[in-house]
Amino acid sequence: MEIQISNKSKFELPGEILKEFHETSFCEDFRPDSDRCSNIKENSEPTLFSVNLNKALDWLHSHDLPKPLEKEACKVPVLLFVPGFSTEHLLFHYDGTPQSAELISKFLLLFGHLIKNSKATIISPSFIPKSKIKEEQDVINLVSQATAETSFIKFNFLRIGDFWSYAVKHNCSLLVTTKQYQADLAKVLFHFYKGKMWSDRLSFYLAL
Repeated sequence: MEIQISNKSKFELPGEILKEFHETSFCEDFRPDSDRCSNIKENSEPTLFSVNLNKALDWLHSHDLPKPLEKEACKVPVLLFVPGFSTEHLLFHYDGTPQSAELISKFLLLFGHLIKNSKATIISPSFIPKSKIKEEQDVINLVSQATAETSFIKFNFLRIGDFWSYAVKHNCSLLVTTKQYQADLAKVLFHFYKGKMWSDRLSFYLAL
């Protein structure tokens, strides 16, 4: 399906490397590089944009400096996927905010059929106010119910590079985090692409 001009204009990335999906929940045979867009209703909004990460990185490296992926973060999640896209080991970033909890909840709804046999790790800040403990536990419960195995750890990670390094070190296949890190992620990918620390296993799901 041709991506509408209004959607293309939100991205710095070339429109030809963007694919859009309109499903509210993906089937087990979901492929982020598929040209098939099903369940599209007239005037419906996309539920996901997918971008081939290697093509995006080649585009990034066509510039002298890393550019952001979007001019302004839109509400539609973006999946930056590697050729061997996998949901085998998920790394969730929960930052202690309702927005983060909602982001994770929406991801689980969208990818629920693909992650039933997945391993999941949740990273949460070391200090959570008492008012947020229930929300944190609710996030853990949701992920535990949706995946085959769930672990929960506390780290005060503040940079996307910290999550990226942890994910690479522990063989994670998909990092689920906020679009607030998009600009920094572009810089990390720009500088480490095809370097010693590069991982061709890790994909990224970014949302507001």
